[in-house]
Parts: sequence; C-alpha cells; structure tokens
Amino acid sequence: MKSVVLIIVWSLTFSFSQSQTVLEPKLENCAWIAGNWKGEAFGGQVEENWSAPLGDSMMATFKLVVDEKVSFYEIEVIREINNTLILQLKHFDNDLKGWETKNETVDFPLKKITATQVIFEGMTFEKVSDNQMNVFVDIENDNGDIEIVKFSYKK
Repeated sequence: MKSVVLIIVWSLTFSFSQSQTVLEPKLENCAWIAGNWKGEAFGGQVEENWSAPLGDSMMATFKLVVDEKVSFYEIEVIREINNTLILQLKHFDNDLKGWETKNETVDFPLKKITATQVIFEGMTFEKVSDNQMNVFVDIENDNGDIEIVKFSYKK
C-alpha cells in the first residue's frame, strides 16, 4: 500500500513538473492554440479562429456578437522575432473601422511557455484539454484599474 501511494505521489509530481517546465519560445510550442474556439464573454458570444504555425507566425480572427450583432472584431498574430514570440493585435468596429491608428498595434511580449500555458505580458493562453482552453486578458476599466477577463473556449 505504501509503495502504491508513493508511485501516485511521484506520478502527480512528475506530471505537474512536466507541465511547468519552461519551453523554448518557438511557435511549435504553442501550436495547440490552433483551431476554431467558441465561448461567451462581455454579455455575448465570442469566436476565435487560430491558424497553425506557418511562415514564422500564427494568425487569428476574433469576433464578439451581442444581441445577434457584431460588437467588434480583432486580427491577432503570434510572430517569432529575434528568438522570442510576440502577440500583436488590432481592433475593428463592426463596420471594420480600426480602433488603432494605421501603423499601431497592441503588443504583448512573451514572458514564458510551458506545456499548458503561453504567457504573454497581459494575455495568457491556458490549455485545459485538447478541446478546451482559457484565455486571460488584462483589460483596463473606466477607472484605470486592470481587470482580468477570462474567456472559456471550446472547440
């Protein structure tokens, strides 16, 4: 009985340490983000479509639909630059008028990657399973305070 308990504890410890091991900042280490993801946030339905790595980048579109009308869109990319990754995005109203100026992007530098998390400064992707992920985004509210908004997605 004692050896069974030790094996279980060792297995759990090994599994936890494997998921916490810091991986190289390469696109193949966050390729699990690719797919068509759907969930709810901001009082509506959200959809995020990520492509597989190709040409030193991954790209995505995001859409928020509230009361059966598009509230806004985003175009996002994760790019491999100078031996690290950066997530960049642009926002658009429902008529595709941009929020940021022509040459401006919202940038999220990479902090670290593990087997189950891709952590950018201000945005974290968390793999729950092959068909479920959470995305946590730091959003500044009207008071200037930062709120962490959780998007729970399923494929």
